[in-house]
Amino acid sequence: MSELCAEEEDPVQVVVFSPVVFVWSVPHTHSTTTTAFACIFQCFFCQQVQQSCNSSSASADEPSEENHDCEMVKMTKSKTFQAYLPNCHRTYSCIHCRAHLANHDELISKSFQGSQGRAYLFNSVVNVGCGPAEERVLLTGLHAVADIYCENCKTTLGWKYEHAFESSQKYKEGKFIIELAHMIKDNGWE
Repeated sequence: MSELCAEEEDPVQVVVFSPVVFVWSVPHTHSTTTTAFACIFQCFFCQQVQQSCNSSSASADEPSEENHDCEMVKMTKSKTFQAYLPNCHRTYSCIHCRAHLANHDELISKSFQGSQGRAYLFNSVVNVGCGPAEERVLLTGLHAVADIYCENCKTTLGWKYEHAFESSQKYKEGKFIIELAHMIKDNGWE
């Protein structure tokens, strides 16, 4: 959705990206000038009467119905993740977008090899999607695996073990491999 912050000389187009980030109530009056900063804020009262942010009919020294409590909202592009892991725990995050991926307590092994180097085996992960399962011959034999990717930035992170054909590898079923090249340590690693 886009809105026009009207000024008598130059109209400036503002694109609203996301839901409310900050909300506060203050009495306000409309300015006769438009700045980039002013167009970031959007007045709900002005929306309701179908006026733009800086209406040319209102001015700072004309107190009328603009001199009321009006909610001002700062609109910014936000990132929404499916899950946030607690700040008190050591976590691993996507190196590309910082979405949480796994809690350190879910780490099973650091002794795995991915296609791009070392990888960790996790019991469970968050904010990842799974592709279709396919059979692959890996270093430890034949497995049915599905590539996993970050739900936020869509980067392929590793894979999920769907089925192990050798009995010695059954412990991997339902577990996740994330390559170190795609994750960073986050929260509580001091």
